[in-house]
Parts: sequence; C-alpha cells; structure tokens
Amino acid sequence: MNEHLRTALDLAASRIPVLPLRAGKVPFRNCRRCADNACGGRPNMKNPGPCACPGPCHAWAAATTDPDVITSGPWRRAWLQAEAVAYHPGGAGLTVVDLDDADAIAWARENLPTTQVVSTTRGEHWLYRGAMQSANAVRPGVDIKSTMAYTRWLGFGTGAMAYLPDAVRTLVVSRPATARPAQPAVTATAPAGSGECPHRTPAYLERGIAMAEQRITEARSQVHATVYRTFLAVLSAHGRCGCLTDAHVERLFAAAQTKGESPRHCTDAWTNARTRLGL
Repeated sequence: MNEHLRTALDLAASRIPVLPLRAGKVPFRNCRRCADNACGGRPNMKNPGPCACPGPCHAWAAATTDPDVITSGPWRRAWLQAEAVAYHPGGAGLTVVDLDDADAIAWARENLPTTQVVSTTRGEHWLYRGAMQSANAVRPGVDIKSTMAYTRWLGFGTGAMAYLPDAVRTLVVSRPATARPAQPAVTATAPAGSGECPHRTPAYLERGIAMAEQRITEARSQVHATVYRTFLAVLSAHGRCGCLTDAHVERLFAAAQTKGESPRHCTDAWTNARTRLGL
C-alpha cells in the first residue's frame, strides 16, 4: 500500500471525502465513458448527479469516504499514479480559506477569527467548521474552498478549529464584481420581528442558516421549489423574533444564486414565504 492510499484511508475513516490528484495537482480526467457529460451528470460540476463510473474521474464529485471504493481496482491504479491526496472540504462540513501570499495572511490575521492553520507552498489554509459555497478571488490572494470544490491534503496543521464566521461567508456576497452581466439588486430584508427570542445561543441560529445553505447547495432538481421551501423553513423558525439580519438573508440568496437562481426569483420566493407566514 503506497503512502497516498494509506493517507486516503486514514482520512476516509475520519469521514473526510478524498480523491487522488495526478501530476500537476489536478484531478484525473474524465474517462471516455464519462466524457462530454455522457454519463448523465457528474462531469457537469454545476449539477452533479449519480454516475456508475468505477474510477475517480469526476473531480470533487468523485470524493468518497467508502474504503471499498478507495481500494477498488480503478482507484488503486489511480493512487499508483497520484502525486497528491485531495479532499472535498464541503463534504466534510469544512470551509478552507486559501491565503496565497503574505498580504493575504496579514489581512486574515487582522480580520478573521483564529482557527486551525495549515501551511502551504505559498501561504496558508485557514480551516473552519461549517460548509458554504466556494468562490475564487473573493479578495486579492484569497479563495474560498468548501462545497463543490477540492483542495490538497497538507496535514492537520496547528491550532483549534473555530466555527465558520460571518466574516468569511460575507466575502462571497461582497466579492469584487466580475465581467458578468449586471443583475437586479437584491431588495429583500430580514423581518423586524417582535416576539420573544427562543434561541439561547447564537450558535442555534448559525446552525440553522448553515443547514439552509447546505440544503439549497445540495439540491439536484426542483431548485425553485427547494429555495422557496428553505426560505419558508428559515422564516418559520427565526422570522418572528428579530434574530435574522440582512447578512443572513444575503447568505441565503447567495446560496440560491450559486445554484442558478436569479435575484428576482430569490426576492419573490422570500416575499411569498413571508406572506404565507404573515410576516
């Protein structure tokens, strides 16, 4: 058993989904069977679906914790060619803030909560508990790797892992504009609320928002309906006591837009959910 395969099995035993990386630190290419989305889904990274391919040829979507898969013939051959081990942070309930240079590290030390740190070739990975949508270039030298992304395994690092803070989540919402066509502004706000707050700790609300983001992100069909039902559930649990903030709404909208929903549909779904609950 080679070193990469041994590492992969150790990580899988800790419920961290793994995959091999070939030369150049990139995933294995799609096989002929799966080329051009012929297998029905997982080569399409924006809408991963089931695939019976026995090999690790679907990037992050191939990541697994199943030791029988990891040690199967196609995977074992891949480990023999692998140059590194990667993992799917979102699948492990984690978010990696990838800091590429000294300036990015200095910014993180000034603006983000202390957490577990893993040294990289050029900078550092800051690991937080909790998953969110991934995004590149949220600010100079900073990428977010969580759901629908992979990153190299470089060891456990140092320090105690903190829970994913809003300061990281809002980086995706407020990242610099790109050349994509302008979208209508999001105008929905959190309900003011006037009832007694039943939430004893902020962590209760944070878990609820994180679970809602994950439910939207993992939707593989009926995305419109999933977004509406998720908004309805969040408002039903948190809409009357005033705990929700505009930042929470932006996080939910960002998750929905990552799945292809328009700002207009997000606003309509939010408004309809509030109307149904009488908020």
